[in-house]
Amino acid sequence: MRQLKIGVIGCGSIAKHRHLIEYAQNEQVEIVAVCDIVKERAAEFAALYEAKVYTKYEDLIANKEIDAVSVCTPNYLHAPMSIAALNAGKHVLCEKPMATSKAEAEDMIEAAKASGKKLMIAHNQRFVPAHLKARQLIEDGELGKIYSFRTAFGHGGPEGWSADGADSWFFRKEKAFIGALGDLGVHKTDLLRFLLDEEFVEVGAFVETSSKKKADVDDTAVCVLKSQSGIIGTLAASWSYVSQEDNATVIYGEKGIMRLLDDPVDSLVIQYQNGEVAKYELGQIQTNEAGGQTSSGVIDRFVSSIMNQQESPVSGVEGLRSLQVVLAALESQETSKIIKI
Repeated sequence: MRQLKIGVIGCGSIAKHRHLIEYAQNEQVEIVAVCDIVKERAAEFAALYEAKVYTKYEDLIANKEIDAVSVCTPNYLHAPMSIAALNAGKHVLCEKPMATSKAEAEDMIEAAKASGKKLMIAHNQRFVPAHLKARQLIEDGELGKIYSFRTAFGHGGPEGWSADGADSWFFRKEKAFIGALGDLGVHKTDLLRFLLDEEFVEVGAFVETSSKKKADVDDTAVCVLKSQSGIIGTLAASWSYVSQEDNATVIYGEKGIMRLLDDPVDSLVIQYQNGEVAKYELGQIQTNEAGGQTSSGVIDRFVSSIMNQQESPVSGVEGLRSLQVVLAALESQETSKIIKI
């Protein structure tokens, strides 16, 4: 069986704990190259995975042996690196948020189209078993008409996770562009679009920097979203949840209330209007906390889509639609207005 030859650009924590380890566990993959501007960091993973070391991404994507790359770099580099790799004939798995503007995202989509290669954005929440089951149940009418929702994604901040700790690029606007809203909130805009199978058309938001004194990006955001059919709800994204992570979503419908990742054992619970309760023990989402490094599903689906010549599991267009919601939230904060998408 032919193996897919992979190069990973950026050897920080997301590469270490997600991309590299999950590629290594996939029998259809051979990691052949790693790249980081910190040569020692790249060399460490090169030794571990018997891969070639690069310090310039341009040299890595010029390697004709490589079939596909993961882009695991600071946000401002996502678009230029992805476009360059696509233009060089590589399939691309890009970390979120996919870009720092709508124009950049559209350029990535166009590059994928022109090259005929796959572009996937690493939105893992739609692959969580409880979320997949929830979408199916909502689609089957288990909750009836959906009225509202609330969702949150928060933890104590990236300094405990990032390879650079408190000095991480996550806190610097020129490299990150956006803070907790882009790091965590965009995951939830993607999840809600997936669960409800609708686009959001209006966004209002309060976006603040309150807990990370040295950051020049947001660390706490609360958004109000309205969908095409009039479903309204709230989305919170924060780096100020200091004791433990919150990744819960609650969907309110005419027949009951669905709670996702709101219970430590039962990852999907439905409380029906008639008093009955259904509980599904489907496993928890992977986290950045100790013992939380289970498979995200992203890598396996990316590899499968290439090997089986399937559509990208989370296309550039999907990534852009999820990004547009957080871009609208930023605009809402800046203008103190409700923004139409």
